[in-house]
Amino acid sequence: MHTQDNAKMSQISSDLEVVTHRMGITGQELQQARDLALQLKKENEQSAANAQRMRRELAAKADSKAVTDLREEATNKLSAVQQETSLKFDGVTGDVKGVRTDLDAAREDLANSKKDLSTLIARNSTELEALRRRGERDYIEFDIRKSKQPERVGDVLLQLKNTDVKRQKFEVVINADDSNITKKDRTANEPIAFLVGRDRLRYEIVVNYVDKDRIRGYMSTPKDKVLSAEAPRR
Repeated sequence: MHTQDNAKMSQISSDLEVVTHRMGITGQELQQARDLALQLKKENEQSAANAQRMRRELAAKADSKAVTDLREEATNKLSAVQQETSLKFDGVTGDVKGVRTDLDAAREDLANSKKDLSTLIARNSTELEALRRRGERDYIEFDIRKSKQPERVGDVLLQLKNTDVKRQKFEVVINADDSNITKKDRTANEPIAFLVGRDRLRYEIVVNYVDKDRIRGYMSTPKDKVLSAEAPRR
């Protein structure tokens, strides 16, 4: 078996030598050719690797620049939005401060008005006499019951619509200058002011007591008033 194998190897070697001889290539030249081919293969692989690395670096640089540009653009837009928002907020803050100032002034005026009115409101007959002695306004007392027809009080007409004894509230209709003014959900000792005549004189009604289907109180009018229109007729 070994003899046959050796014979085959000898034959192959002989054939290889014949082929090599015919091509004019020696064993050393063949090895050199193999080494050169291997070197070329390595250089080609290295070139391909270098080219791929360069492409990655270029791509990374390009992506980095794009990200930087995008970040810079976003930063600029954010700054612009923040600046605009700040300006708008400052404007709104200024408006709110202005409104708050006006509101505080209005509240102060209202508080002062209530304070002034409270000193001029009579809650009973004794206080009403005290107001009369001051001589600043005229005072007319009334005692009105719920009815379909209004009742005359001075030069105006009053009609009681409803009463709520428990809550001391009432609803009344005031007729002045041939115009009806409805006052709903009003409370005892709450001044009800309205204007009368061409000169728009300020009248005031105060109900001191709220009973079932009945109210009692007074109406105050300017002293020595002169009305441009005739008193309303029933």
